[in-house]
Amino acid sequence: MYNFNPVSAAAPLRLLTVHAHPDDEASKGAATVAALHAEGVHCVLVCCTGGEAGDVLNPVMDVPEVLSDLSAVRRAELAKAAEIIGYDEVVMLGYRDSGMKDSDHNSRPDAFANADTHEAVGRLVAIIRRVRPQVIVTYPDARGEYDHPDHVQVHDISVPAFHAAGDPDSYPEAGPVWQPLKLYYTMWSRARIAGLHEKFLELDLDSPYDEWWFERPSKDHLITTQVSTTDHWDVRGEALLAHATQIDPASKFWFGLPDDVARTVHPFDDYRLGACYVDGYSVDPSSVLPAEGHEDDLFAGIRTEMVS
Repeated sequence: MYNFNPVSAAAPLRLLTVHAHPDDEASKGAATVAALHAEGVHCVLVCCTGGEAGDVLNPVMDVPEVLSDLSAVRRAELAKAAEIIGYDEVVMLGYRDSGMKDSDHNSRPDAFANADTHEAVGRLVAIIRRVRPQVIVTYPDARGEYDHPDHVQVHDISVPAFHAAGDPDSYPEAGPVWQPLKLYYTMWSRARIAGLHEKFLELDLDSPYDEWWFERPSKDHLITTQVSTTDHWDVRGEALLAHATQIDPASKFWFGLPDDVARTVHPFDDYRLGACYVDGYSVDPSSVLPAEGHEDDLFAGIRTEMVS
């Protein structure tokens, strides 16, 4: 556990994000967290695995001293990225990276994908009850799209933990009950992918987005919330580069467009509201949205409720 700013745990607004591996926190919602942290929201990251099964994707880091203790290297990278983003605390859930689907790592008994569900949910419930977030961000059920066992498992423990944290009959040993008010899923929108792809072609650059990205059905109609990345767009790139084993600075996927162009293409982090206990809200996108379109704040409805 890395505790950068424990005093701010008393902050009125608190956010908890749940990610599978070191580097996921940089690629999904980094600008959102940076913006919330800048305004005083207490931000906590739960990282479910140590990333032990990750391939070293940056040739400069593919050296014996890194490979001999990849877990320690990736934890150090995570600590650096979390500080860049603005997380006040990082909590390791304590499981091993399960590796990609059908890899040898899947069979390890300590792999996150093989965790006892009741135990894993209980670990997360205990963190939720200690941190007391109003908002939790996790992954959607990506079965059939991105079947990484750890990403599937993140979804499968986060949803029951969100509800169990407020249930006095569930996990009584995990501390005093606390019911978070909103559960969000991170989304990679078709609009964003298409916009980036079109910019590559417009600039006569090779696009990293092949047909696979567009064969998948769009789920943009499920997006309920778009948080502007404009003021904190640089944070994602800086945090990604902190994960030097996983992110190649020469990667077309992450850095293939000129910076001044990339920051203007779909300048939002996209989310889907998955569960909500705020009065007047529904998880149905057609009824949760304000008249002018998407929500623009993960704490929408909660700020008003707290003031009143």
